Amino acid sequence: MRPNKKGTRPRTKDRPAYDDAVTGRIVTVDRGRYTAVVDEDGDGERVVIAARARELRRTPVVAGDLVALVGDLSGGPDALARLVRVQERRTLLRRSADDTDPVERAVVANADQLVIVVAAANPEPRTGFIDRALVAAYDAGIQPILCVTKADLKDPTELLDNYRHLDLPVIISRTATDDEGVDSTSDDGLSARLLGGAVNQLRSHLDGKVSVLLGHSGVGKSTMVNALTGSNRATGGVNAVTGRGRHTSSSAVALKAGDSLPGTWIIDTPGIRSFGLAHVDPDRILQAFPDLEPGTADCARGCRHDRLAVKCGLDPWVSEGRAGVSGPVRLASLRRLLGSSAPEPKGNTQEAKELGEQ
Repeated sequence: MRPNKKGTRPRTKDRPAYDDAVTGRIVTVDRGRYTAVVDEDGDGERVVIAARARELRRTPVVAGDLVALVGDLSGGPDALARLVRVQERRTLLRRSADDTDPVERAVVANADQLVIVVAAANPEPRTGFIDRALVAAYDAGIQPILCVTKADLKDPTELLDNYRHLDLPVIISRTATDDEGVDSTSDDGLSARLLGGAVNQLRSHLDGKVSVLLGHSGVGKSTMVNALTGSNRATGGVNAVTGRGRHTSSSAVALKAGDSLPGTWIIDTPGIRSFGLAHVDPDRILQAFPDLEPGTADCARGCRHDRLAVKCGLDPWVSEGRAGVSGPVRLASLRRLLGSSAPEPKGNTQEAKELGEQ
């Protein structure tokens, strides 16, 4: 009770310490109910459902979070625990709705790696999205990995030329035949078959780590998750008219990767339509372009490096070819991420146009 003139007992500010709370890992969030795994990798490992304590109503809880749980932790069909504390996060992948939205949204917590999944074709890859995902990964302190699927539909060499200067592991997969791939069911019967060698290569990068898969709908994220974890996540094809994938996932889900090393988790996320970077400092955006960053040494003090900057050192750096053949496209991408519209580089207008797409 709050204190009042009638002298009722003041409400205490002391909160329970919950010393007997059990640690759990959040695997999915659905309409105010949190699914967590407790006693992870132990003999008593089980899944429990929890509701968030009232004092945490303003604290976002996402897949990958390590939380403190009390109450009924039996994991029975009618059991409901209480989530009372979110432990300190090692990493947090964030995004905003767009580049002008000041509200940041937590995507996944405690991830070690971000697997950026794009298709070589159907749907067409967007370098603008890849650049945004790289910036978000570097900002969060997460190691990025680029995974290109459907390489049999189109040679991804031109796409990959933009990222050869980065210390970025690249995994390429093509659609497999029935007798050589990892099969799963989908509407089109093609996007779900992945070459087994690429799956094994990706698995070697993911063992013992928490990895989140991020990409547009229809590129094969859920199919890759099924191949890695043995689960049966719904998969779908690509609309022949719009060239966009169909959403099959509505929320992020963390899954154990089969018989892999303890601590191996794969987090599948819904297809991304936009990935805003309003929460990322412009200087940190520049750090995601190591091929361009040395050119800023000749910039005037306070240079913003956008298309309105006077005597920006990036212009001669790129024009002299010191950023490689993809330099003009990369500079256009940087300036778009910094919030200005850069002119399309000559000789590669199609790629420059793609940089503005989410």
